[in-house]
Amino acid sequence: MSKHAFDSVSDIIAFAIEREKEAAEGYGRMAGLAVVPGLKEFLLSLQKEEEAHRELLEGLTDAQLKDLSPGFSPDLRIVDYMVEEPLSKDMTLQDLLIFAAQKEKKAVELYSKLASMAESSAQRGVFEFLAGQEQAHKLKIEAEYEKIVLPEN
Repeated sequence: MSKHAFDSVSDIIAFAIEREKEAAEGYGRMAGLAVVPGLKEFLLSLQKEEEAHRELLEGLTDAQLKDLSPGFSPDLRIVDYMVEEPLSKDMTLQDLLIFAAQKEKKAVELYSKLASMAESSAQRGVFEFLAGQEQAHKLKIEAEYEKIVLPEN
């Protein structure tokens, strides 16, 4: 749980932007280590997703903030109970998909917890929106897992 105090919606957005930057940088570092065919490209696509999310957050106007809604992304729960392997340069695509989906799941849980602790409806709305965005990322990764890994098993 974050020990950061959020005094305003702007604080929440700044926190989320930093998390998106860190996520994009992490995927970029992983891409630099990737040796498994297709893995580098997938990691770079995840990096672009995080950069797009950061840009979305940076571009939010006050009017847009008031109208944020979490949206709905189903949760396939494919990787929820799978063991997350530590990152390595020779990890398989399956391992990477599990790792990435677990990472997004943790982000959903963080923002959902922060929403439940929010001091105002505006703060709660932003956290719920952020949780929805992360859930959409998780869905995309789990859909890839379902498409690529599950048919092989």
